[in-house]
Amino acid sequence: MVTVAIAGATGHVGKTIAEVLQDDPKHDLIILRLGKTSATPVITVNYDDIDSLVDTLERNGIHTIISAILVKDAESSASEVALVRAASRSSVTKRFIASDYATPIPEMKQFGRILARRATAQELHKTLLEWTTIRVGQFADHLGIPHIKSYMNPVAINVDVANRAAAIPGSGNDLIAYTYSFDMVKFVVAALDLPKWDRDLFCYSDKTTVNQIVELAEEARGSKFDVAYDSVEKLNRGEMTELPSHTSVYSMIPKETIQGNFSMYSLYALNGLFDFPEENTLNAKFPEIKTMTMADMLGFWRGK
Repeated sequence: MVTVAIAGATGHVGKTIAEVLQDDPKHDLIILRLGKTSATPVITVNYDDIDSLVDTLERNGIHTIISAILVKDAESSASEVALVRAASRSSVTKRFIASDYATPIPEMKQFGRILARRATAQELHKTLLEWTTIRVGQFADHLGIPHIKSYMNPVAINVDVANRAAAIPGSGNDLIAYTYSFDMVKFVVAALDLPKWDRDLFCYSDKTTVNQIVELAEEARGSKFDVAYDSVEKLNRGEMTELPSHTSVYSMIPKETIQGNFSMYSLYALNGLFDFPEENTLNAKFPEIKTMTMADMLGFWRGK
């Protein structure tokens, strides 16, 4: 049994990991955060004080750090880099999971918060820590919310099940590795017991296409969806068909940002970046872990 610390446990991913890991009898869990909540032991930390971070890690015997810090800008990036530096100096900390719960993106195609995460990897390369990132393809929770348990963002990317609408990139036949957040955490917990980590640990719930998602959603909801097809040319302009759920967040995130981000994600799908080989996935390493298929997830909409 080792002590595992989660940084950023109040965010979408962090809260999910913390909820599952706190019930795991094989690991002692500590939460590192700026303030206190939850029944799990919580330690208040200051990412601006690396010496105190090192002391915190050593005093609490923290062997493994799971970072779920929302790295989206220079400030949040600096916090995670500080945590890496502290972990490297700690005499008891040996492993580090970086906060990059997404698909690997080639450097020339990176943008926004993806760029902000690069500093962590660069810092980790300088250390003797064993480290990894959890690769999930594309989170699928938005396809089942509000009928599944989830702490993830509910805004649709390509298929807006609640409003019976879809914006299909290209032909819609490109394979995507979809991952339910609670399935991902099952694999994270299992990976803690691996004797050796790969630099990237891949996992998924189900692999399917946007067209198949639409078919499953239409069957579950009992009616045809309003479907639009977005060309590569349109997506390359940073534009895509607006879905009803997109408008619900414009007060917090400008339309131009949503359009730019989601059109880029759609291009990632067209370029096969949301799919990955089956070999050496955590699914292959832990075949006993059962995951939610997209048919199961969309089935929660039946009769609604």
